[in-house]
Amino acid sequence: MMVGVGQQALLSIISHLVFMAITWWVLQGVHIEKLLKPNRIIQARLFYILLTIAIGSTVSNFFLDYFLWSKQLPFLFQ
Repeated sequence: MMVGVGQQALLSIISHLVFMAITWWVLQGVHIEKLLKPNRIIQARLFYILLTIAIGSTVSNFFLDYFLWSKQLPFLFQ
């Protein structure tokens, strides 16, 4: 039982990190700087980081929920 919890935790951590890395890579191709005031470098970097965390964790949670639901689907037919 505890092994399953540990595996789920490891999968969640890896999933979040992977989707945050993908989100960071994608956001590098968007010109968000045009929306920010000039000479606000620290605020722009912090905005990128917070936006990456928000989008990456949301997408990761979606995929983790989908994975969990697909594993629970056979219980519908028992």
